[in-house]
Amino acid sequence: EVQLVESGGGLVQAGGSLRLSCAASGITFDAYTIGWFRRAPGKEREGVGCMRSSDGGTYYSESVKGRFTISSDNAKKTVYLQMNSLKPEDTAVYYCAGVFSPDIVVVRNLSWAAYDYWGQGTQVTVSS
Repeated sequence: EVQLVESGGGLVQAGGSLRLSCAASGITFDAYTIGWFRRAPGKEREGVGCMRSSDGGTYYSESVKGRFTISSDNAKKTVYLQMNSLKPEDTAVYYCAGVFSPDIVVVRNLSWAAYDYWGQGTQVTVSS
């Protein structure tokens, strides 16, 4: 059974930092791309970034580029989302998701519909 479990959300002031974790089980980790997505109240799901576990390649949305960093510990099958310089508009439920060996277009475009497995989400709230 495939499971993705996020942790690390919480309440932080604007300008602060949080690190989210996504622990995966039931998958061949280095054959998957793990993406981070978020959904704010009243808004559509948005791609934040992703990492191809096979080569460590990362891709980010323009809204978080330079502030967020994705990394992984392949031995622990865990992907991290380090979020710095947080803004109130970063407030959302954050999800990690996995897709097996996706096309590069899916990776670059953060195409959430292509992802097969999803975590339960973790709330991130940034106060002004």
